[in-house]
Amino acid sequence: MIEKEDLFAALFQGSDDAIVAKTTDGIVQAWNPAAERLFGYSAAEMIGQSIRILLPGDRQQEEDHILDRIRAGEQVGQFFTRRIHKTGRLVDVSVTVSPVRNRAGQIVGASKIARDAGPHLADQRRLALSEQRFRMLADNIDQLAWIAAADGQIEWYNRQWYEFGGIDADANRPFRGRDLLHPDHYADVSEGFDRAIQRQEPWEGTFQLRAADGSYRWFLGRSHPIRDAAGRLVNWVGTNTDITDQREQAEQIRLLLMEVNHRSKNMLSTVQALARRTAVGQTDFIARFEDRVRSLAVNQDILVRRAWRDVPVAELVGSQLAFLQGAPGEVTIGGAPCAALIPRAAEVVGMALHELATNSLKYGALSIEGGQVAIGWRCPPDHDGFHIWWHESGGPPVAEPGRKGFGTTLIRDVPQHNLHAAVTLDYAPAGVRWSLAADSSVLAVQAAETAPSK
Repeated sequence: MIEKEDLFAALFQGSDDAIVAKTTDGIVQAWNPAAERLFGYSAAEMIGQSIRILLPGDRQQEEDHILDRIRAGEQVGQFFTRRIHKTGRLVDVSVTVSPVRNRAGQIVGASKIARDAGPHLADQRRLALSEQRFRMLADNIDQLAWIAAADGQIEWYNRQWYEFGGIDADANRPFRGRDLLHPDHYADVSEGFDRAIQRQEPWEGTFQLRAADGSYRWFLGRSHPIRDAAGRLVNWVGTNTDITDQREQAEQIRLLLMEVNHRSKNMLSTVQALARRTAVGQTDFIARFEDRVRSLAVNQDILVRRAWRDVPVAELVGSQLAFLQGAPGEVTIGGAPCAALIPRAAEVVGMALHELATNSLKYGALSIEGGQVAIGWRCPPDHDGFHIWWHESGGPPVAEPGRKGFGTTLIRDVPQHNLHAAVTLDYAPAGVRWSLAADSSVLAVQAAETAPSK
């Protein structure tokens, strides 16, 4: 049987923890091998010395506080601090100090147990850094993120949830993300999510959530099961991504495709009409047909560039008449900077202007030196609607054609029919005069540029 004294000696010598006995004044009385390993000093070097040898200068008051508590009969529970190794380096330690009493119960010293806390504190710092990085990531991503237990009970929401929903994170009542679901989606989303939890399978769905201002936005929600090394389900993670803008863009694209389809059909019908009408009585059918198709192409280029929205009249006129560069006659262009036409009006007016220019270049004022063409337009507030004109002068004498061709249809009949416009076409001897007047329904937004002059 081991004697009690031998047992205590064996525990003292064999302990992995540093055990130090000291007086109530801090003088070392006992120093085990683990203390030597931890602090670098041998028992011979420390016994009889003050324990303060181990304390950095900024921690001397720490020893005063410990000894005061020991004298008062209190135990100093575990705390983390630093001590000086014999080599001069600082050592992270955890320390517990207890009073030592004699047989009479008087406090005669203190027993200190110290452990190397370096690995533990390093783990704590890594854990704190990991937590900090997780929070930084989780609270600054755009998604509404959450974590749930294995049974689907959500245990954590990131900051975006509270900011999006205008929720007080410190409120007493527990917050549930489902409370923000649009009533029309609540049943489907809840049933789908709960079914995925039961089956332990990923889930995905789209739904609306109520924002802090009371409006609803569309979200794509996803959840994914998390399993441990043994394959057991331990958690769920999920995100809700705002897809409102993407849905609106998709709808715009869908409407644009429908518009393109509609306009393409209209364009084919127009080309067919051009072919039929141009061929009637025309010996130069191919040239005239290609010329009119080119005019359509110019209109299409403008409309595509303008995303099928408003077309400034100045841009329309400039583009349709660009082929007149180098013509014998002169063109003067000037009009109100406010005028911009809706797409359909731009197509009709552009075709009419191109037809007028083609005729003038062949037979009218633009066919000779000294010929003049003046193009202008007015719009509100200077006029009660949209008004555009084409006036020729200085060219060969003009006479009204003997028959009405498709060119006349493009210049006069099509605008009258499609724009409900009042159109005049006068073959005065001094030069062709054409004008179009329509109400404000053909106008879009105001343009910012004036027309150039040639």
